Amino acid sequence: MHRLCSLTLSAFLLLTLLAGCGGLPSRSDKSQKSVYQGESFAAEETFSRLFDANVDDTCEAARRALLSQGYVISKAESGVVRGAKHFQPAGEVHVEIAFNVVCVGDGPKQQIATAYVSAQQDRYALKKSNQAASLGVSALGSISVPLSSSDDSLVKVASETIPAGEFYDRFFTLMQRMVRENTAQR
Repeated sequence: MHRLCSLTLSAFLLLTLLAGCGGLPSRSDKSQKSVYQGESFAAEETFSRLFDANVDDTCEAARRALLSQGYVISKAESGVVRGAKHFQPAGEVHVEIAFNVVCVGDGPKQQIATAYVSAQQDRYALKKSNQAASLGVSALGSISVPLSSSDDSLVKVASETIPAGEFYDRFFTLMQRMVRENTAQR
């Protein structure tokens, strides 16, 4: 009986230890979904729009729309436009939004195009690291003067694709205006 009690106590202690270390799943683990399970692939949550213009005119409209809002264009080739803009909403916070636009021809003569757009928001925080050094002057003896400095660096703390919604609707509306202006000038 004594041996059975010590085995039961040992088993209880082992289970308690495993539960504390995360060895056994808890109820909260079962309720959390993986990121990919949130992907709905719903038609109304679209990152694309159809434009009444060819591929070159559609991507040119995207380039002009980004430029008009202060984005710096890093790539503008046939069918692809990339641009980024930097923000500093708070003293030690930095945000970068990077756009990626791909234009694909549609229809039998490719006279219309679909623009696929996604934007990524990266958030950076200012991290300070202290550094210390000492200065020894041998002519005067061993005098050490403590020198301290701090290095500041931006560290990425978050990154996400901006979800479909009003943000993209505003961009597509501006693109549509740019398409109309470009085609009216011809």
